[in-house]
Amino acid sequence: MPKFKVCIEETVSEEFEVEAESAEEALEIADEKYHKCEFVLEPGNLVAKQMCITSPEDECTEWTEF
Repeated sequence: MPKFKVCIEETVSEEFEVEAESAEEALEIADEKYHKCEFVLEPGNLVAKQMCITSPEDECTEWTEF
């Protein structure tokens, strides 16, 4: 019986407040806080999920939302 690899991808989203003088500065602050692990997304805020299957010959199917 052939074996298949199934790849599952999830997208999570969460809002954080940032005080800044401009949108550009807010993005810079958010990026810094994210990399310092000060902004951490909770796994329960799932926005989208999809999967694809790789056949034994390494041919990948299209991504399918589920």
